[in-house]
Amino acid sequence: MRKILNLLLTLILLTAFSCSRDDDPERSGIATIDNIRSPGTYAVIGFLFSEGKKVSKLDKPEPDITIDSDGTKLLFMTNNFKNSFYKEGEYNDAAAALAAFNALTSPVVPSEAWTGLASPLAENQIWIYRSGLDTYAKIRIISLIAEIRDGRDYAECTFEWEYQPDGTLTFPGK
Repeated sequence: MRKILNLLLTLILLTAFSCSRDDDPERSGIATIDNIRSPGTYAVIGFLFSEGKKVSKLDKPEPDITIDSDGTKLLFMTNNFKNSFYKEGEYNDAAAALAAFNALTSPVVPSEAWTGLASPLAENQIWIYRSGLDTYAKIRIISLIAEIRDGRDYAECTFEWEYQPDGTLTFPGK
C-alpha cells in the first residue's frame, strides 16, 4: 500500500510540474529588429508575431515584418503578397502614443486604406499589421535608428506589439 501511495504522489507531483509550463508564444511585448544581413547567407532577421520572436528570412515560417531603409526613410516590409499596413496614428510624444496604443482595442480600418509598406516610419506612430492569414498585430514605434554603417544604410526599430491570432481586429489588452 505504501508503494502505491508513493507512486501516486510521485505521479501527482510530476503532473503538476509538467502542466505548469507555458508553451504558448507571447502575444505582446517589446522587440528590436534591424537590417543587418547574416554573414554567409545575407538573410535579414525580422519579427514573427505568431511565435512572438525574431526569425530569419530563411526560416519557415519567415518573419511577418522586416525593416529597411531606402536611404531617406525607414520602412516595414512584408512578403505576404497583400497590402498589410495601416497607420492608425502619429503622436507628439511617447506618453500620448503609449496611451493611444493601450486604448486601441478595436481599430476600424477601411479596406482601401491598407498599404504594401509601412512608410515612412517615425517614433510615436501606431501601425496595424495584417498577415497573409488575416491575423493582426498592433505596433507602437518606440525608437528608430537610421545611419550609415559599414558603407550601407542601417535601419533599426524598437517597437511594442500586441498580436491578435483569431482573425479579428479586437485586441484584448494586457
